[in-house]
Amino acid sequence: MSRELWLLRHGEAEQFTTKADVDRNLTHHGEHEVRHIAKTLHKTGLRPDALITSPAARAYQTARLVAPTLGWDETALAADSRLYFQGLVAVKTLLAELPPSLGRVLLVGHNPDFENLLLELVGFDNLRFRGDLMPTATWVRIELPDDWQHLAAECGTLLAREVP
Repeated sequence: MSRELWLLRHGEAEQFTTKADVDRNLTHHGEHEVRHIAKTLHKTGLRPDALITSPAARAYQTARLVAPTLGWDETALAADSRLYFQGLVAVKTLLAELPPSLGRVLLVGHNPDFENLLLELVGFDNLRFRGDLMPTATWVRIELPDDWQHLAAECGTLLAREVP
């Protein structure tokens, strides 16, 4: 059975101020971006088996806005610190620890980790677009081989990409 990995970058966030980066919230524009993407996700008719978000405020808010359109209760969201600027190895470790029963997983997080993961799994030459790979609130859908534990370079196929 093949797997699907959905990556959703958080919506536009507040500028850096005296707040810690982890506490930056979505802007009104960021909320609008996420609502647009939520409609796109709803139209797929698909539902992820798990929704895991970075604990950063802007990512968690993004996940909360998207969850209801996918049939998820926001109280069922799982936060994992490996999705908050821990690097590609940390994100791949999170994926490797997923139970085999999960066929489709949505991760909500940040660049550069998501762009790096996209490039690692799909490969630059296999992308059908150029430029900014994952602007704010971008969603990508990647088909992967049948096991979360053995994700080799360029093992994935990009099925969809939506930019608000």
